[in-house]
Amino acid sequence: MIYLDTSVALAQLLGEDRRPPESFWAESLVSSRLLENELWIRLHRLGAAESHGAAARDLLARVAIVELAPEVLARALEPFPQPVRTLDALHLASADFLRASGAKLAIASYDDRLRAAAEAMGFGLHA
Repeated sequence: MIYLDTSVALAQLLGEDRRPPESFWAESLVSSRLLENELWIRLHRLGAAESHGAAARDLLARVAIVELAPEVLARALEPFPQPVRTLDALHLASADFLRASGAKLAIASYDDRLRAAAEAMGFGLHA
């Protein structure tokens, strides 16, 4: 199972040079509810919600969403092996919650700080 960070989803939606191959989207993907919020906020900020809205909905439909349950929010308040930003803490707490539930996860992110923190927590990284 692959935990999808917003950086990868946005790279796909915005057609950036660095984005995963099409085969990536056939994998079992999971992310936090935060993914949906971050995608739409960024699309609205760029004025691209109308032009990219259908693609965003299609992408989100491929991803199993973990709610920001009290356990996830509580974990985000705990220390991480290295300093993290607020939204990264919520993503990592969501991934940690899934791992504690028995899921085998690799983290897919283009954010170097999030990748470093995920590695420090013992998560594998998806290429």
